[in-house]
Amino acid sequence: MATENKLQELATTAPSAQEQRFTGERWLTARGSWTIFPQLCKGCGLCIERCPVAVISWASDFGAYGTNRVTVDADGCVTCRTCAYYCPDAALSVVVN
Repeated sequence: MATENKLQELATTAPSAQEQRFTGERWLTARGSWTIFPQLCKGCGLCIERCPVAVISWASDFGAYGTNRVTVDADGCVTCRTCAYYCPDAALSVVVN
């Protein structure tokens, strides 16, 4: 399956009723999709440690706090959602089709 990287913009409403926009980088996986929101990733690396197939790694660009952020090799992703479960900042979204 060819890895496809797409930019996706999601809008969320904050408690103060102001709208915030986060740009996500989305990859298609064999069973769904994997999205990271760089503006939310603080570079803690918990997703890298917990990934059962070791397809998450450090990206060359920076995340929200000027720290490294993560990226994925979507061809090997099994879409188990473990990374999203352990992400303390909801910077990852994994969707199973």
